[in-house]
Amino acid sequence: MLDFEQYVDIFIDESKEHLQSLNQCLLNFEENRENLETVNEIFRIAHTLKGMSATMGFEVIASLTHKMENILDGIRGQKLYAEQEIVDILFEGLDILEEQIKAIESEGKEKSIDISDIIKRLEIIEKGGVSAKKESQSEPLTIDNTAGISISSEDLETIKSVAGEMSEKGFKIHSLKIELEPNCMLKAARAFLVFKSLEENGEIVYSDPSSDDIEDEKFESSFTLLFSSTLPQEDIEKLIMDVSEVKSVVIAEYDINTSKVSQEINVSNEQEIINEVNNIEKNETSPEENEGKEKTEKKNKAAKTVRVDIDRLDNLMNLVSELIIVKTRLEDDEISSDEQSMGEAVEYLERITTSLHDAVTKVRMVPVERVFNRFPRMIRDLSKDLNKEIELHMSGEETEVDRTVIDEIGDPLIHLLRNSIDHGIETPEKRLEKGKSEKGRVNLIAYPDGNTVVIEVSDDGAGINVEKVKQIAISREIITSEQAKELDINRAAELIFEPGFSTADKISDISGRGVGLDVVKTKIEALGGNVEIETETDKGSKFIIRLPLTLAIIQALLVIVGGEKYAIPLNNIKEITSIDTKGIRLVEKKEVVLYRGNTLPLVRLSEELMCAEVKELEDEATVVIVKKGEREIGLIVDNLIGQQEIVIKSLGKYLSFINQIAGATILGNGGVALIIDTNSLF
Repeated sequence: MLDFEQYVDIFIDESKEHLQSLNQCLLNFEENRENLETVNEIFRIAHTLKGMSATMGFEVIASLTHKMENILDGIRGQKLYAEQEIVDILFEGLDILEEQIKAIESEGKEKSIDISDIIKRLEIIEKGGVSAKKESQSEPLTIDNTAGISISSEDLETIKSVAGEMSEKGFKIHSLKIELEPNCMLKAARAFLVFKSLEENGEIVYSDPSSDDIEDEKFESSFTLLFSSTLPQEDIEKLIMDVSEVKSVVIAEYDINTSKVSQEINVSNEQEIINEVNNIEKNETSPEENEGKEKTEKKNKAAKTVRVDIDRLDNLMNLVSELIIVKTRLEDDEISSDEQSMGEAVEYLERITTSLHDAVTKVRMVPVERVFNRFPRMIRDLSKDLNKEIELHMSGEETEVDRTVIDEIGDPLIHLLRNSIDHGIETPEKRLEKGKSEKGRVNLIAYPDGNTVVIEVSDDGAGINVEKVKQIAISREIITSEQAKELDINRAAELIFEPGFSTADKISDISGRGVGLDVVKTKIEALGGNVEIETETDKGSKFIIRLPLTLAIIQALLVIVGGEKYAIPLNNIKEITSIDTKGIRLVEKKEVVLYRGNTLPLVRLSEELMCAEVKELEDEATVVIVKKGEREIGLIVDNLIGQQEIVIKSLGKYLSFINQIAGATILGNGGVALIIDTNSLF
């Protein structure tokens, strides 16, 4: 019996990759429907997904991918032309598959949804129907009372056409009801041998059930064929009975003209499919499945995994081997008694641990391509919904970031892209009036910048209406009229990150409710990053996101504030200086100092962190200047300890409300130092 728990995580990871590939291939095929190589690739992926899901017992996914596979087979065999309706229904099927994979990941089982409608529409297309609309009506069916075969009116017309051509060449059509032995172990293999034997001596014009279902052993012990051949019935019977484990065959000459139209719905292939799907959904789970369900509920969601380059793992293994050597060396009595040798061993250990940290960090790194790949499909769907022509240009997909960052950055990017498409890009008519091309452009770019990763989302749309933003901010008392006058265009644009802020004139499914950009800012800052805006009227807008490479181990500056040790992330620090406290001035009740010709806002950390001990400022104060985008503030600290590599530990959900603290770290002496979230101090 298949161990569900052992393989479900692998199934989910691989299915996600296959679905992403399907999305990309379908988008490519939609642009160039003459490229049959793309169809072949889509077919291969769908076939793999079907086999995986069937093996795992996910029948809804298996049945849907099977029907999609049949359509793709028809397209690559040039039996069907890929009209837009067919592409749309394939995308619709893909959405259902993604929904089911998400359900398996979160609940451990498929979602109970009715897929009979899309199955029916795929069946109609497979039989040559051009309509893929949901309102499609069931086709009238005919029954041959002699052979007991259910045949749609479309298939009947095809068979009549074939029969007419064959009869001119002396061929006759025979109905064959073939029954296999009840204990036959390889039914599909036996059926294949029957098919092969017959096709060498004629042509199979119809099969009930379909050849695909027979191949997948979706039949009991018998199946019926319509076979066109010049052979007499005795020879046909001999061909079939020569195949082992065939119990019997009933042969009759098939007369097309005796077929009658049936008004009974219960013989409909479509209705049988609906019943089969409903039975799948209503089946009670076995005790083994219930046990698997309980285990799945305990862990709530599938484990997160990372695919790692084998060279990186080899490097990691080599470093661990050296670590073991150092451990053995330190345990040696001769080394421990020799101070110089002990010092050398400790230095060697320090070098290995630093290399080990770098190696582990690289193992955790994954390309942002993993997130970027979901957006072309989203842009395609939004373009259709908004009746806008938009092209997405992506670059830097190979840029690597920490796995934790990858998991969290997807939603903020979705919000920014939707914002660019809905608010930024104008309608084709307005773009033509402004002398722009009818098709709007959205850019998604990633690149490394020191120990951070930069992701830019830009568009060539109308830009942010800064005056409108200022008026809304004033009306909502976010800023005063005097403050609005002092704000430059980019600082004013950042007001759209305020909670509930929206410039949309009407509420739609995509925007207008004031939810989104404040979430973007909160999420990015929770990751230790920041977001900036650059905008220009009728030229477009650019959102610039800066994120740390890793969230696990960072370089930090240890400082003393109010008698306690605190850590400030090094990537947020611009410089460390000392200032003359006599030069501190108050501007709007806030302390500032003139530093290098610019006004530098000051924050006394001992007061901000509400420390028990607050030292009075002396003539000179130590200031750590931190940055957030282009803005800077000076943090007044009591003393500096020095730079140190620290491991970040979460404070847990009970202390998540503390805005100024990003986490904690354990120091070498066993003490705890809190990590300051500098972004929250601006």
